[in-house]
Amino acid sequence: MTGLVYLAALLAGLGCLVLLDRRFRLVLWADARRGLLVVGAGTAFFLLWDLVAIGRGFYRRGGSDAMTGVLLAPELPVEEPVFIVFLCYLTLVLHGLARRALAVDGGGGGLGAGRAGVDGPDGGRHRPGARRAGARGAAGARRGAGGGRR
Repeated sequence: MTGLVYLAALLAGLGCLVLLDRRFRLVLWADARRGLLVVGAGTAFFLLWDLVAIGRGFYRRGGSDAMTGVLLAPELPVEEPVFIVFLCYLTLVLHGLARRALAVDGGGGGLGAGRAGVDGPDGGRHRPGARRAGARGAAGARRGAGGGRR
């Protein structure tokens, strides 16, 4: 039973990333094809990296009880590709969150986009539609001072 702890933790973390991605539409919910392509390319690159390092004798499988013990290749446990997918997906989700938080994606919102007001360029609060309401207020003031139709 303890042999599944590491794999279960990786899958649980991956599930949390999927929920975060879905909530904020960061990677797969923003552009599934591009997201899968980047995660796949990153996974292939790091698996190749691992295989080269194993072939040269730099990497060896550890003897933890938390691992399944199932090997895909000599010194390559089944948890390794899951970890690499988790790592690549985590990087993309963090990148998407950083872009959203810094609002460099042109969406003009940040993580709190969609709220009643967003921070304006001068650091003050900007309320969409406030300028229009102010213009109406000025016209109303002119009307009240004798500037309206009679």
